[in-house]
Amino acid sequence: MRRHMILLVIALAAVALPAGGATAGGCENRTNNTYKKLMECVTLDGAREHQAALQAIADEHNGIRTSGTPGYDASAAYAAGVFEDAGYDVTIQEFQFQTFITLSQTVLEQVSPAPGGPVANNVMSYSGSGDVTAAVTALPAADPTPGCEAADFAGFPVGNIALISRGACAFSLKATNAASAGATGVIIYNNVPGTLNGTLGNGFTLDIPVTSVTQAIGQQLASTAGLVMRLKADTFRGTATTSNVLAETPGGDPGNVVMVGAHLDSVNAGPGINDNGSGTAAILETAEALQKLNPRNKVRFALWGAEESGLVGATHYVNTRTAEQLDDIALYLNFDMIGSPNHVFFVYDGDDSDGVGAGPGPAGSAEIESLFEDFYAQVGESWKGTDFSGRSDYGPFIAVGVPSGGLFTGAEGIKTVEEAGIWGGTAGDQYDPCYHLACDTYDNVNLHALDVNIDAVAYAVLTYAYSTETVNGVPGKSVPGSASVGSGSSSASGYPGGSSSGLHDDEHVTS
Repeated sequence: MRRHMILLVIALAAVALPAGGATAGGCENRTNNTYKKLMECVTLDGAREHQAALQAIADEHNGIRTSGTPGYDASAAYAAGVFEDAGYDVTIQEFQFQTFITLSQTVLEQVSPAPGGPVANNVMSYSGSGDVTAAVTALPAADPTPGCEAADFAGFPVGNIALISRGACAFSLKATNAASAGATGVIIYNNVPGTLNGTLGNGFTLDIPVTSVTQAIGQQLASTAGLVMRLKADTFRGTATTSNVLAETPGGDPGNVVMVGAHLDSVNAGPGINDNGSGTAAILETAEALQKLNPRNKVRFALWGAEESGLVGATHYVNTRTAEQLDDIALYLNFDMIGSPNHVFFVYDGDDSDGVGAGPGPAGSAEIESLFEDFYAQVGESWKGTDFSGRSDYGPFIAVGVPSGGLFTGAEGIKTVEEAGIWGGTAGDQYDPCYHLACDTYDNVNLHALDVNIDAVAYAVLTYAYSTETVNGVPGKSVPGSASVGSGSSSASGYPGGSSSGLHDDEHVTS
């Protein structure tokens, strides 16, 4: 594993390890206040123990850890226990939200023309219930905004099932327009290869079944004359109580808080061990390794509830802060899906130099991006910018002007040939083929990607625990033993290997 590479880099940098290396007991009883000591103690095995615990919790609770269910409550209790045992001040912030649970398997089957039979599909989160058998009417595929305007349904046969391509607007708007035109069910098909696992959002209340299929299946259905299908969804939408788990260092400047977050919940389809047991495990492992640290800045770890219901937990947290409390947050780091099986090392694009339209993050976000780029360069990994698309818990923080950044290894997006040439894996497949599915288990993790990113998480947290000056101008101090950390330069000499193991400027991937 990459641990051997890190130790080799340390040796090349002439930094001697203690005889026999750091033991687990030694890590718990010493202050890991340098990169060298911290990297000895933040391990893949440690993170995998946390993922195994989350998998066991799911196994005991119908295979899921969805917010509002006992599986999530047990996950939150486990995480809170880890933080408390490590000496952090823990707060459980409860809140209510609209939840969605599928009560039985969604059915989509072709009734006619023959041959009929079941069709693979994924019910949209917050779909209504219903059991309809009806003719299918497909909206024109050439429409660049299919189903996004009421006029798209002019002349739609009342009582039919609507078949609509993904793209240009929210799934909920397509479904609402279809229902207003008299559709009794909605099938949305992907506009790119790969599985579609979407949500209508917790504000969708129409009692109409809505499901999704792949692009290939959707195009096949759209070209089938005389198509009649059965669509059955059996769902629950209602108010539930869940929580965020917050843990902060007893010490550190409370007026300059470093927030580090990941969502703890899974979707209703499975245990969510990559999404997002990977980010959760990295944070728990980092917190344990830093338990003796007396930081310059207060560090606050956050495991969010109900992210899969529309970033509800992070939004609730931000909305319940005073203006002064928000001003106290120096920056926010987000770690969501950092061990995808068919991974790319994505860094959130703070300055919009790699983006596709979402724009830059708040001032200071570009410097966070540079810090992670520095880390990847030092350990010899290529990286690629990814847009702030609003799909994870950084969204509410960006909305109130908090500098933000983080890591991501891909979800349902498709790996390109160029990306496969750089990071390996399979071109044409999803970054995570088990995204939002039951197969997102303990085995659904790329161990190399997770190992690299666990260290990246720890590296960033330790850096900012000592100084956020590059991000918000608040003076701090360097991590002990380092001359330059997080400066946005091509090296951070206090990290094992420094620039000697880094990439040249023309080697990293930016688009």
